[in-house]
Amino acid sequence: MAAIMTALLVLLMAAPAVYAAQYTVGDASGWNSGVDYATWTSDKTFRVGDTLVFNYDSSHTVDEVNENGYNDCSSANVLKSYAGTTATIKLSKTGTVYFICPTPGHCSGGMKLKVDVKEASTPSGSPSTTPTSSSPPPPSGSSSSENPPPPPSPSGAASIVGNMNLVGGSVVLPTLLVHLIMG
Repeated sequence: MAAIMTALLVLLMAAPAVYAAQYTVGDASGWNSGVDYATWTSDKTFRVGDTLVFNYDSSHTVDEVNENGYNDCSSANVLKSYAGTTATIKLSKTGTVYFICPTPGHCSGGMKLKVDVKEASTPSGSPSTTPTSSSPPPPSGSSSSENPPPPPSPSGAASIVGNMNLVGGSVVLPTLLVHLIMG
């Protein structure tokens, strides 16, 4: 019973983090020769908080490089190297991130990846940015009581409160459940 409650607690607390995505680079082909990574990225939108997972065999590695390193297939100025057979990389800022396989001939053969990272996505309840138009002034000679003022323009306050309730509820609810069940 305690294991079930612990699992429920973990799931409920992780709920706000569902906006990030995890991408397996190259899908089933992985980080390998013969994969067109430009085509692979073409239908994806990468955002801050998303994760790239590189799966590869021992004949490959992953180097994060700058734009020149990417264009020249050079690991002379590596930003970060990943060894092993799996590299998990969290996209932490906006901009373009470049990866190559430093094994001779692999990058020039197409084993390079360019990822454009956008701002993190906002929850669906986020405020819209629809412009509002102002009301025309009342006709001259009429009193202001005949033409009530227009309602205030919508703000994001309600949706911010709603999102905070989601976060608060996902933390408070599991805590209450644990206290109720555990005594």
